[in-house]
Amino acid sequence: MDTSLPATGFGEPPAPGSFPESPLCRAFRQKLMLGLFLPIQAGGWTASRLKRTTDWSFDYNAALALKAEALGFDLLFGLAQWLPKGGYNEVQNGEALDSFMAIAALAPITTGILLISTVHVLYGPWHPVHFAKFGATLDHISGGRWGVNVVTGHRAVEHEMFGWSRIDHDRRYELADEFLSVVKQLWQADENFSYVGERWRMRDAFITPKPRYGRPILVNATGSEAGIGFAARHSDIVFVSSPTGTAFETAITALPAHIARVKRAAEAADRSVRTLINPMVICRPTDAEAEDYADAIVAASEPTGFTAGKFDSDAHAWRGRREHDSARERGLGGGNLQIVGSPERVAENLARLQDAGIDGVQLSFYDFQPDLAYFGEAVLPLLVAAGLRE
Repeated sequence: MDTSLPATGFGEPPAPGSFPESPLCRAFRQKLMLGLFLPIQAGGWTASRLKRTTDWSFDYNAALALKAEALGFDLLFGLAQWLPKGGYNEVQNGEALDSFMAIAALAPITTGILLISTVHVLYGPWHPVHFAKFGATLDHISGGRWGVNVVTGHRAVEHEMFGWSRIDHDRRYELADEFLSVVKQLWQADENFSYVGERWRMRDAFITPKPRYGRPILVNATGSEAGIGFAARHSDIVFVSSPTGTAFETAITALPAHIARVKRAAEAADRSVRTLINPMVICRPTDAEAEDYADAIVAASEPTGFTAGKFDSDAHAWRGRREHDSARERGLGGGNLQIVGSPERVAENLARLQDAGIDGVQLSFYDFQPDLAYFGEAVLPLLVAAGLRE
């Protein structure tokens, strides 16, 4: 049996963005890509008891997916969550759909929007042969719209749930690199493939069908040197976070250098990547109304939320939140950035993100159904008028 990846015969599969007719390439033609970060986990991203419709159920999220597609959004995204009983708090209580299955289930009810599942590749049931086969199958079912956010797991409790001790941060990326390199060989190989590595092995492995556009879409979220290196070698899209926390005005000054760092790493690997950030958007007809609504959300919030320190984490990307966010920003929760204001202010700040080097936004809301509808009604036309959307 071979003891390393073969030197010849199994080249790197082409990226889906290199096919002009691919769904990814269509999304890339937008000046600012729009995505929706589906709340497939209880409480979404905010531990507030203020009344809202947000729900983790599949039916609720399927309705959001259809609305986002009708509005012309480019991506749908779901996180993967493995937590002990009770989750973070009474609101974010751990109830959650599986990202791989839930996002895959959206394929037959949508037609054009990209579908990105999150998968922890270092624990659970995953073997590279399974992953390559399942991924290629979803690629065909979705018409080339399915992709995967490859994560390695930053919380010790997640690894322990599957019987592992948490692996060192940088070591996790080395193993993920091995895993994904083998998967990509299987997507490319036109002959049987054998491999023995540090964690996986296979003899005469082969998968069909082959992906329609070289391979499925690859994504990862990172803020560390090891993670950026991994993204530079493998990813089409990289989720970035602000090194200075979620406050918009401080983030917008720090993001250009951080984004440039990510894109330089990809260029050094003779590749290119697009960057996304996931803002929490609180939008109302006036700035004052939006600020009042944000204050009401915070006033009804639990003391610990999605990114609080209940469970040990070694994620580099969230260090800025822990170090820089105010009590209000922690209470509002949400994504890696917060945008609060009127439709005009929200549109202006999205334009500022694009000017800072961001290629797209993956939006989260507090009350998803009405907030997404209002974004489509009040903010989206301003983005079109500004030339950010076709």
